[in-house]
Amino acid sequence: MAKTVLITGATAGIGAAAAQAFAGAGWRVIATGRRQERLAALVASLGAGKVHGACFDVRDEPAREAALAALPPAFADIDLLINNAGLALGTAPADQADVAQWKVMIDTNVTALVSLTARLLPGLIARTGAIINLSSVAATYPYPGGNVYGGTKAFVEQFSLGLRADLHGKGVRVTSIEPGMVETEFTLVRTGGNQQASDALYGGAHPMTAEDIAATMLWVASLPPHLNINRLELMPVSQSFAGFQVARAQAPVQR
Repeated sequence: MAKTVLITGATAGIGAAAAQAFAGAGWRVIATGRRQERLAALVASLGAGKVHGACFDVRDEPAREAALAALPPAFADIDLLINNAGLALGTAPADQADVAQWKVMIDTNVTALVSLTARLLPGLIARTGAIINLSSVAATYPYPGGNVYGGTKAFVEQFSLGLRADLHGKGVRVTSIEPGMVETEFTLVRTGGNQQASDALYGGAHPMTAEDIAATMLWVASLPPHLNINRLELMPVSQSFAGFQVARAQAPVQR
């Protein structure tokens, strides 16, 4: 019998690739996102019998509840939650950052993720299901301008491990996927649509693709039920750990 996965942020990037990968592997897919036209195109391309589009912003709890209440019977029993929706906004250092952007990242990457997870947990426990949370290498390796984005992804990683501890003995698997550089709309969103910045970041770097991460998620979900991948960190071969920074004083420091 086919299993059902709910994927947030499925209108672009990793989420869209995951919807395609899971549908191709025979899963029923609930694809959520804010852009109705993209959801409609996704459903049309993969088939209404395989994919159900649910249009809502993950931060909007009433809209989320309405969408979940409207799930067709064939999609109502969710076996896997993929918390993929998230974003980075801005690249400024903390002392110059826009606090409004910080709050949007926290609301999306943390509050919405926690809220949806709590909402679906009873069903996931009843069905001995699984949760895959999309974190980032930014959870582990800080970099200038990463400030709140890195903080939110560190939360996702730790929340995933906490869920594993709390769900001990219930058979529910929880995995934190922590990618490095993946070429998606990520940098366009972060920079307010600056295509040049996106091209400069990914150009010649041979970054990972959304399909790479989607395939990894499908592999994790397809493992035997007695195996759990706690954390999985991925980077393209071209990317490695950032070096330490050293600020050089222009004059001798008085001691």
